[in-house]
Amino acid sequence: MNSRRFFLSAALGLCTLAVSASTSRAADKGFTPLFDGKSFAGWKADTTKGYEVKDGLLICTPEGKHLISEKTYGDFHLKFDFKLSQGANNGMGIRCDLPKDGKAPSPHLNGMEIQLIDANVPKHEKIKDWQHHGSIYGLVPAKHEGMKPIGEWNTQEIIAKGTKVTVILNGVTIVDADLSKVKPIDGHEHPGQLNASGHFIICGHNDHVEFRNLAIKTL
Repeated sequence: MNSRRFFLSAALGLCTLAVSASTSRAADKGFTPLFDGKSFAGWKADTTKGYEVKDGLLICTPEGKHLISEKTYGDFHLKFDFKLSQGANNGMGIRCDLPKDGKAPSPHLNGMEIQLIDANVPKHEKIKDWQHHGSIYGLVPAKHEGMKPIGEWNTQEIIAKGTKVTVILNGVTIVDADLSKVKPIDGHEHPGQLNASGHFIICGHNDHVEFRNLAIKTL
């Protein structure tokens, strides 16, 4: 094999590994991939602007806004890896309704938004407890535990069953709440607080955030 063929084979092998890594964990543990590692399949095509698929990663660029799942989900166990850039702010909307008038959704009001954020920077030093990482925005503050240093991959799980929502960060449970017993703490009404089902929405907020291994198991 000449050197050109060797390097081409190696490059193809790395691409295959990147894509297969995005689905292997899902298959091994009985989860279904929510992202196939190579396309926007399963996500609404008109919401992909500002997002990229590269080397098995789903990348929210600073231009990315709301990336919305095509399907709706009720009771589920969601698992994914994420990597934040310094000071990045993002979120994972769950059980979100979409406005019938075509306007942009507000995941934290029309459903529930689980915060994804690096709060350890000056611009975030005055945020509320319910805005910290893992919190159910405006409803339930998360424990400030479990996050790895910036630049490293984190694994997060969100389990929603009935009115109960649990958030696990790198094996540490940081939220365990029954939303039927929770009142909003941000001064707003949350009409989607008790939604039984809805869309997933990745919530871009002008920062670079990478995702991989998004997988779901219905409960």
